[in-house]
Amino acid sequence: MTRAQDESEHGLAEFGYSQSLERSIGKFASFAAGVSYISILTGTFQLFYFGFSFGGPAYWWSWPMVFVGQVMVALCFAELAGRYPVAGSVYNWSKRLAGPTTSWLAGWVMFTASVVTIAAVVLAYQVTLPQIWSGFQLVGDGTGPTDFAVSAVIWGAVLILFTTVVNAFGVKLMSRINSTGVFVELIAAVLLVVLLGINIVNPPSVVFDTQNLGASHSGGYAGAFLVAALASAYVMYGFDTASSLGEETLDPRRTAPSAILRAVIASFVIGGLILLFGILAAPNLADPRLGSGDGGLQLIVLTALGGGLGKVFLIAIIVAITVCALAVHTAAIRLMFAMARDNALPGGARLAKIDPKRKTPVVPAVLIGVAAVLILVVNIGSRSIFTAVTSVAIIMIYIAYLLVTGPMLVKRLRGQWQGSGGEYFSLGRFGLPVNIIAVVWGAGMAVNLAWPRPEVYGEGALSWIAFIFIGAVVLVGLAWYRVKGRHQLGCLPEHRAKDLEKAP
Repeated sequence: MTRAQDESEHGLAEFGYSQSLERSIGKFASFAAGVSYISILTGTFQLFYFGFSFGGPAYWWSWPMVFVGQVMVALCFAELAGRYPVAGSVYNWSKRLAGPTTSWLAGWVMFTASVVTIAAVVLAYQVTLPQIWSGFQLVGDGTGPTDFAVSAVIWGAVLILFTTVVNAFGVKLMSRINSTGVFVELIAAVLLVVLLGINIVNPPSVVFDTQNLGASHSGGYAGAFLVAALASAYVMYGFDTASSLGEETLDPRRTAPSAILRAVIASFVIGGLILLFGILAAPNLADPRLGSGDGGLQLIVLTALGGGLGKVFLIAIIVAITVCALAVHTAAIRLMFAMARDNALPGGARLAKIDPKRKTPVVPAVLIGVAAVLILVVNIGSRSIFTAVTSVAIIMIYIAYLLVTGPMLVKRLRGQWQGSGGEYFSLGRFGLPVNIIAVVWGAGMAVNLAWPRPEVYGEGALSWIAFIFIGAVVLVGLAWYRVKGRHQLGCLPEHRAKDLEKAP
């Protein structure tokens, strides 16, 4: 097949681009990309203690609540993935739905959030490794004021080095490692559900137990539950990664939509059962360690299943964290490449350069890795600040999603959205109500995530860091875009489609 035929068959010429990335990702690998970004084991084990500390056992209900909202977003994205199978999903989708400023902002916000998210994910090594073996506590014994932070940065830097090298080497290696890791994660997750189910000691009614946590909250338990819901909101996103690899996926118009939906549904079912059975298998739900970072769901697994078997599953969590970091890094690279190819970033030509041997953008892989490590190092002595900035990164992803679902809803209301005409995935007459729910949900959760709560962000000015940080990112980005960026927008010559008749 010639390059021109490949561009025509997979639709890239339709969008004005040439085929420069290597198509080698199949159905399972595409599904695995979305699953590994969501990462059932990483998210549930890293954040269980947070949700439990604010909401008690009843916090479990936040999981289905978040799923209902996020699956509406995923349905909109699935429809877009079938119509626009292009790298840098959120950026390119917004570009087809809204004006250049909106799409640039969606890409910029999503990219910034992705880099911070890499730094956040790699910290999970420190949460789990010392519980497998005390020797993994690289600095001190873990009780010193900076022991946790310094050790976390070292482990995080090691993992980022790994993801950088793998992504720079090529998409085939990344795909194989990611698919293998996801396979291990899914098998371990299913076995964990079964074993926790066998060791249930609490009645199902405990998931209605609030442990009177609303008594000290100004909004009662509803207010406490909204805080606890952040633990679930932090996990169930990133499913768009399956489409972000669209230019490297075989038959992307059919593969990507189903991969997006399968990823979010599988994560909901398996993750929900792990959380539910974990609560039901907890020997003592009043144990304060369940709501602390050095206990949490890891403690339940170790006590309910025994130290030896429990540590086997903790090793599986390390595998999950590894492929999660790899997937987030990969998605960030594709987003940076997509924007650079349109000359929408400084040094676009260099950032969009594809290594002729590896068939992958190497410079973005390295730059993103360095930036993520710098974020870790800068916050090495300020764990509370890092937690706040990490939370803000999730808000930014919700905002980036809104910059897609919002313009999509406007097109629907104006009668300008035709879906895919039934040829590929389409919501049909359900498109409008699903899109409305997706927008309302996204806006509501973004406000909930950003609300200046001292228990999440800290006291004083730090409690407003969501507005300060996001405001700074948006203002700095838009300042560059308005002064220089918008005047140079346009696909770089080396990435233009050869069949220009098909290009817009």
